[in-house]
Amino acid sequence: MYATFSYLGFFFFFYKNSRKFLVETMLISRIFKVVVVSCLWLLLGCSLSYGTETDIACLKSIKESLVDTRNYLNSSWNFENVTEGSICNFLGVECWHPSENRVVNIRLPDMGLKGRFPLGLANCTTITGIDLSSNELFGSIPQNIANITGYATLLDLSSNNFSGEIPSSLANCSFLNVLKLDHNQLTGQIPVQIGFLDRLKTFSVANNLLSGPIPSSFNSSIITEESFANNPGLCGKPLSPCMSTSKKTNTGVIAGAAVGGVTFAAIGVAIGMFFYYRKMSRMRKLKQDGDPEGNKWAKSLKGVKGIKVSMFEKSVPKMKLSDLLKATNNFHKENIIGTGRTGAVYKAVLEDGVPFMVKRLQDSQHSEKEFVSEMATLGSVKHPNLVPLLGYCLANKERFLVYKHMPNGTLYDHIHIADESRKPMEWPLRLKIGIQAAKGFAWANESS
Repeated sequence: MYATFSYLGFFFFFYKNSRKFLVETMLISRIFKVVVVSCLWLLLGCSLSYGTETDIACLKSIKESLVDTRNYLNSSWNFENVTEGSICNFLGVECWHPSENRVVNIRLPDMGLKGRFPLGLANCTTITGIDLSSNELFGSIPQNIANITGYATLLDLSSNNFSGEIPSSLANCSFLNVLKLDHNQLTGQIPVQIGFLDRLKTFSVANNLLSGPIPSSFNSSIITEESFANNPGLCGKPLSPCMSTSKKTNTGVIAGAAVGGVTFAAIGVAIGMFFYYRKMSRMRKLKQDGDPEGNKWAKSLKGVKGIKVSMFEKSVPKMKLSDLLKATNNFHKENIIGTGRTGAVYKAVLEDGVPFMVKRLQDSQHSEKEFVSEMATLGSVKHPNLVPLLGYCLANKERFLVYKHMPNGTLYDHIHIADESRKPMEWPLRLKIGIQAAKGFAWANESS
């Protein structure tokens, strides 16, 4: 701003004795107006940035998609004020912090609201609790509800007029503690997958039109008669037992099925034993030949040792697959410094003493073209909280990643200390590591 007014003074001094004084004065006036307007827009933009746009858009969408018969939302949800924390004063809206527009819960029970399930809830990305019970909502529950309420711990849609089947995608809402769907018009069977939600403490589908057996996958602690009552076709524990479709069974069919089952079982056992002994025989032969157990695949790479390792860093010496084999002692099990779901990590040391790490990927489903493209993206990612990817190599069906060596070991080893004489990691340090790791993940996600 100071530089701008300096330039204005310069122009005024230069032209004050000019014959075109009036024209230049008008020009100066226009420039001054542009500067003032720009500053006002900047200040206005800063004030608007305080509000979380997605959460505000979420509440606007809910208000627009529902009929407010009792005028609760119309009188309370005023979006003219966009300052930080303004939406936290809305009726039924709870924020993570009173001065921050980040919605954590929406509780609108018994508000006389009409309409379908508000899909705009997907914009409330940090919401954990949704209570729309005792209203007049209708239609089916969205099949993609897990994409809308994926982080919810409470979902209460009871005492409405929802119809159709219960979406099996609710099983993907893995944080659910409370799921209440009772007193609706839901039909069909209860999805078996929902019973595997291990955090579920309260579940109710009473007073619907459900049918079929109650899945045995539910935890016994939440299986109560009240949770499933008044569904005309529902059966099984804790309700009445499910009746067989035919009371009379054919003894011959049962006997034939039993004999067939025993026969197939015997065949299966025989095949299993055959492959088991075959595998054991191969392992004994490998030990006799001196091949280290677990890296016999490395010997199959002898024919492709000349393949070059694609490197991202110019400071790293050029390598071939033969250099990786030699640096890891043919990927010997004693060189393994870590294992995970995607493969094992080996310590490697070049002839000049330079250490690095090599990860052997397992069961990669990407094509070679997709893999190379993904490696190009990962190789360009540079952040102090991410382990640098130095290069990669493709050989037959094997895929290797070359990383910079981390001499202090893994975080797991520092947290789970096997030596009782060592002092456990202090909690402030753990918190600091967690924050730095989160920053690295967030940056990598944005960069990709």
